[in-house]
Parts: sequence; C-alpha cells; structure tokens
Amino acid sequence: MKTTPRNKTLSPTRDHQVGLPARRAAADLLDAVLQKHQSLDDVLGRNRTGALFDLPTRDRALARAIVGTSLRRKGQIDRVLETFLEKGLPARAGTLYPILLSGAAQILFMNVPPHAAIDLAVRLAQWDPRAKRYDKLVNAVLRRVSEKGAGIAEALDPARVNTPNWLWQRWVRAWGEDRTSAIAETQLIEPPLDVTVKGDPDIWAEKLGGRVLPTGSVRLIPRGRIEELPGFDEGAWWVQDAAASIPAQLLHDVAGKRVADLCAAPGGKTAQLVARAGAVTAVDLSKNRLARLEENLSRLGLAAETVTADATQWQPDAPFDAVLLDAPCSSTGTIRRHPDVPYLKSDADIAELAALQTRLLDNAVRLLKPGGTLVYSTCSLEPEEGEAQIAALLARNDSLRIEPMRADEPFGNTAWAQSSGVLRTFPFQLQLDSPEWSGMDGFFAARLVAAG
Repeated sequence: MKTTPRNKTLSPTRDHQVGLPARRAAADLLDAVLQKHQSLDDVLGRNRTGALFDLPTRDRALARAIVGTSLRRKGQIDRVLETFLEKGLPARAGTLYPILLSGAAQILFMNVPPHAAIDLAVRLAQWDPRAKRYDKLVNAVLRRVSEKGAGIAEALDPARVNTPNWLWQRWVRAWGEDRTSAIAETQLIEPPLDVTVKGDPDIWAEKLGGRVLPTGSVRLIPRGRIEELPGFDEGAWWVQDAAASIPAQLLHDVAGKRVADLCAAPGGKTAQLVARAGAVTAVDLSKNRLARLEENLSRLGLAAETVTADATQWQPDAPFDAVLLDAPCSSTGTIRRHPDVPYLKSDADIAELAALQTRLLDNAVRLLKPGGTLVYSTCSLEPEEGEAQIAALLARNDSLRIEPMRADEPFGNTAWAQSSGVLRTFPFQLQLDSPEWSGMDGFFAARLVAAG
C-alpha cells in the first residue's frame, strides 16, 4: 500500500511572512501531547480562544497538517534526528524537541522548502526562553536533515518504525504480522472525512463532492473548515466515521422504542437513533460533554432526553427496549484520525479501561427489558476491549445470547463479521480506488439479546 502523504508545496515567501504563528501553534500542540501527555482533542478544544483559534483558516490547516505529519511519522523522524544529535537532546530545553520534530517533518514529508522550514524553526527556538540558547543547534541539525535525512528515512520500514513497540507487539500477538503491517501502513495516511446524513445520501454526496459508502455514510476529501461545507448550518449531516455509524444500525428498527445511549457524547450515535424515530435517553458522566451533545443535536434539529450520570450505576425508573453502549476505550482503532493515541496510551491504560467496560456492561444489562437488545461497541483494536469482554459477559450472565450478524449484515462486507457472530473492522478495510479515499476506523461491536 502506498503511503505518500497528501500535501502540497507551500510558498516560501508566505511562510517567511506569516508562517511563524502556524509553526508556533504546531510546536505548542506537539509539546502538549508528547511532553505534557495531553490529548490533542483536549488541547485543540482549549485553543478555541488561543493561538490556533486566532490563526487564519489556511494557517490553522497548516498547523494541523504539521502536527499530524509529525505524529504519524514520528518514528522515522526520531531516527533521523538521532543520527545528527550526537549528544542527544539537552534537558530542560522547552519546546526544542517539538521544534526539531516539526521542522524535520516539513522538510522530509511536507515538501516545504528547507530554507523556509529551517529559518522558521530557528525563529521559534529564539522565541522560547528555554530553547533560545539552542538556536544554532536547531539550524545545524535541520540543515543536515535537509541534506541527508531523506535517505535515512527512506531506508526504514515506515509501518514498523512509526508504530511504538508496545502497540506493535500487542497487535502481532492479537492479529499476526501481516494484519499488523496493514494496520500500521493505513495509519500513515491522512484519512478522508465521513459524514452521516439525515437523508438523501446520493444528493448530499453530489453536493459535497463525495461518494456514498456501503454503510450509507458519505465520504469526501476534507478541504477547508468543516463548518463552511454545504449542509452544515442547516443540520443536514454530522461528522462520523463509517465504522462508528455501524453500531447504532445494528439495533435495527428503533421507531417508537425506548433506547438508552450510554456514554453518549459527543452524540453521533444519539443523532442516528433519534433520526430513526427512537425515544432516546442519552447518558454521559460529563456535564460539559453532554452540553456539546445538546449543541450538536440542536444544530441537527433533533431532540433527546439527556441525563448526567455514571453509566456504571445509573438506574432509571423503567427498563429500555434497547441499549447502546459505545464504551470509553483505548481508541487504538482511530489512530489514523487521532495520531496522538500511541503516545498517550499504554498497556496499563487498556487494563484500566477494560475494567471500566466490564462495569458498564453489567449495568447496561440491568437496564434491558426481557427480550431487549444490547449493542456493545468500542473503537479499539484490543481484544480485551472487545471479544474478551463479550466472552466474559456471556460466561457470567446466562440470560444473554449473541444475535449474530445476518446474511445482509454488515452491508455485504462478510469479512467484517466474525464466526462468533460479532463485528470487527480494521483500518485497512473498505478499500476504494485510491489510498486517500480508503480505510475506516478499527471497531468492535456485538449485539446481544436478553432472555424474554
């Protein structure tokens, strides 16, 4: 699979004039993720009133592209930088590492003219009180990167070297070497944008310049701000990966039924269920995340009951016909969209999340009417958060059974349905006519029915 990034050559003149704020924002974001261990989504959220928010649209896109490329290609870039940092990185040097990482990313993978990338990186170092004494080091290292770095990077196996060891070893144990390589290759490519439409997907595919997927999603190549695309203001669609749209569809006809959506924010699955005429109660522990869900539903012209509660303990007045539990997880199936995940998660996190999922599942079962349906899903590639969870649930609860995928599920893609009756998607699946149009999130889903 070819993994050449989707980037354009940038204007060196413009980079020198107004490119510094974009690079500064990128370095700050990388510092937050890699040195302060903060989620990129969280940092971007806090930046609504900060440097990234204040950037012009094109520079905001540039900052995001630099961050994405730096994280996706971090393994290769680190190997190149290590070659030229004879004494290693100095301690307590502020944003020196993010500056070098992002500068090398631009030179090696983004077609930025080296003199522009180097000059701006030096200026960034001079701006940081703790990094400024290393401005000459930045200049020297990035010059060597521009001269010899490409050959070093190209000699490496990008799938292997850009995947942290802990994650690579996990995936090899679970899925084998070939699947692991395919997963890792796919995650090097910037993903397309999938949206779920309230209706008329063919019409919206034409309006958005996209195509309709087997799941009913509309896929397009993102250009510009999402808020400026046709149909956003009128609430015709919402952003949701094709794989993420599947679990709600596994509940079949929910019209007139009482449905609980647990851990519901930001609300994509809630919107699906409401759009299909379900009487939905959306439950989430975070009041702020529920407020975002309500904002999203308001834009879409949809309404659901919302409850701020701990879904491991919440007990409503009456049971539900159906429960959807898209549980908090390691999100390792979404790395192509969230390239910070490998650098924020660990084996210990997966064990902790698996314990939480067990508690959530046990309470979700208690919320069901006799004969009710439970769909459990995670955007994780880790068996502990998927297959093993369901096996353990069935072992401790003989009132449940798996309702296997039917012959027409899921959407004619038989490879997504496992012999046990559950669904498992991988990032390298849903191949279309080019890498930039292909792929999907790695997802697990199981549909269970309570005894009547």
